[in-house]
Amino acid sequence: MVMLNCRVLKLEDLLELARSHEADLIAPVQTFSLPGSKVEIGDEPNLMGVVNLSPDSWYRESVCLNTKDAISRGKLLAAQGATIVDVGGESTLHEAERVDAVGQSARLLPVITSLSAAGVAVSAETYNPEVAKQSLEAGASIINLTGAGEAEAIYESVATHESAVIICFVQGANPREVADLKLDDDPVPMLLDYFGHEIERAQSAGVARIIIDPGLGFYYRNLEDSADRVRHQMKIFLNTFRLRQLGWPVCHALPHAFEYFGEEVRTAESFFAVLAALGKTSLFRTHEVPKVRSVLETLRAY
Repeated sequence: MVMLNCRVLKLEDLLELARSHEADLIAPVQTFSLPGSKVEIGDEPNLMGVVNLSPDSWYRESVCLNTKDAISRGKLLAAQGATIVDVGGESTLHEAERVDAVGQSARLLPVITSLSAAGVAVSAETYNPEVAKQSLEAGASIINLTGAGEAEAIYESVATHESAVIICFVQGANPREVADLKLDDDPVPMLLDYFGHEIERAQSAGVARIIIDPGLGFYYRNLEDSADRVRHQMKIFLNTFRLRQLGWPVCHALPHAFEYFGEEVRTAESFFAVLAALGKTSLFRTHEVPKVRSVLETLRAY
């Protein structure tokens, strides 16, 4: 059995963290509704279900290899409690096949059109400006922006459609071209610098609905060691509330820690959801909507 170290997260750690950043705990964040939807993003948690249209995506339960299955899964996720369904046409895994704009759009647009017509709020995951533009035209409410390389063009499209954007933290032009992740004892200053710059760019383009995502689901070569990766992820989750000083809600893609959960990997997102909730996460991107929904409902019962 692999162990992180001999130390275990304790209530005293949470108390010290909260006392060290009391102002951030109570800092307000913007609340807004998605266009053409009753979905409200702000302090209250929302679930984002996942539909992967790439056969390279490792989370097999979320993979749909044709339009019909993708639409059916999207509707099922909404029925299970997802207020947003995130669809992606290219896996973010480093070794996965690259899919050009034509290929991504061919996969995404029929699904977006059908789900949005059925009243499901849809997020399109992409870093390609043309795919983003076409996804918004097809009815997507959010662009899940997984790279800053061509962000300005995407911000302009989002502003034109009065839609929302999830700005993901990526050390590189996109998840397929990442550099090593800088690992500091305190990762928050790095995130504040990145998001501060990107928020300014987005607002300058006219974007009025913004969500920020620390990008914990992306692959970095210098985080191949499971202990380093999970320690970093846990630290980000618990410190998420400190990003509230930027004034916008935070989204987290819940990770898996396969080395620790093994055959029970499908329960990993439920564990990380607890840490994310303690950190005041607003939007939970999950492949396991019913499990995470149950976790959040249990936390509400306190």
